[in-house]
Amino acid sequence: MNKLLYIAKRLVLGVPVVLFGLTMTFVIIYLSPFDPTTAILGRDADPQTARQLAVALGLRYPNGQPIPLWIQYWNFLTDTITFNFGQSWVVTRGQSAAQLVWERMPATIWLGLWSVVIALALGIPLGLYAGLRANTWGDYTASFGGIVWRAMPNFWLAVMLAGVLSAGGVLSFYRGFLIPTDVIGTPAALGNLFGSYSLGPIGIPVPDPYNWAVAFKWILPAALVLGSSSMGNEVRIGRTAVLESINAPYIDTAKAKGLSERVIIGKHVARNAMIPLLPVIMGEFYLLIGGSVLVELIFGIRGLGNLFLSAVLASDVPIIGALTYVFILILVFFNIAQDVAYTLIDPRIGLEGQED
Repeated sequence: MNKLLYIAKRLVLGVPVVLFGLTMTFVIIYLSPFDPTTAILGRDADPQTARQLAVALGLRYPNGQPIPLWIQYWNFLTDTITFNFGQSWVVTRGQSAAQLVWERMPATIWLGLWSVVIALALGIPLGLYAGLRANTWGDYTASFGGIVWRAMPNFWLAVMLAGVLSAGGVLSFYRGFLIPTDVIGTPAALGNLFGSYSLGPIGIPVPDPYNWAVAFKWILPAALVLGSSSMGNEVRIGRTAVLESINAPYIDTAKAKGLSERVIIGKHVARNAMIPLLPVIMGEFYLLIGGSVLVELIFGIRGLGNLFLSAVLASDVPIIGALTYVFILILVFFNIAQDVAYTLIDPRIGLEGQED
């Protein structure tokens, strides 16, 4: 099957997933014991004002009768799918929910990006090394490090690292090392990663090296915390996958053909070890890009995770719906990317998920 047709088919199959996710979001929000008018106006609001607000929110008709739940559901579904999220009720009252999500997205993407890079750059090589040097001190050290990183809760590690880096101590030099930065808050340089100059007649923006360095150094501690558990998973699963590949019959065949150790490891062992690692990596991509509520909260990062927590605590339905929709779309995207990546790693896997 043509790859474009396959991707289109997967996109169509993702529609029911999106609809189900939005339906469950509606059920949880609108059947929970909270009153939107109370969340906005407070408990001591004037009844007439509360009724007018309920009409404006689409919860009641002008005569005071409640709008049927199925109509509310249809309005919620159509508005969310068309990105018409409305305005924030409580968190930033009157501001567009879509605009608020768009403003917070760069910080979460920047944090998630470097969390993924750290997890992949450290976890996969250590897992491959441990598997290739099984039952040696290198294997024991890498495996023990992976277990320790995996076992440490993110919130505990975030509190410890943020405290040590910001309050002084052995690691307090980090803030002034090479480039003066802080570790708490959202780096201002993140909003100006590209300078005022442009390259070529079409105006390609030119990256600003200094702002990139500042934004990276600022976010590095939080990214290290967020990527730590993922790195531990990749070390453990990568080691197991390498051991299974090394002991497979096709490795003996490759050795009998006289292939060099570098070719065997690079073309056969590492490539086949990536097959069980792929769903782990793709799942971590979604979790890391989606952000971590606790990590963003502890490090004071104004990202989507922090925004989602504020919206839930304040019962801000427009923001909750907008963020849920964004996360569902990211999940569907990574699931499709995972299926396509399988066919690139292992040519034996057909586009229908069956062996050719």
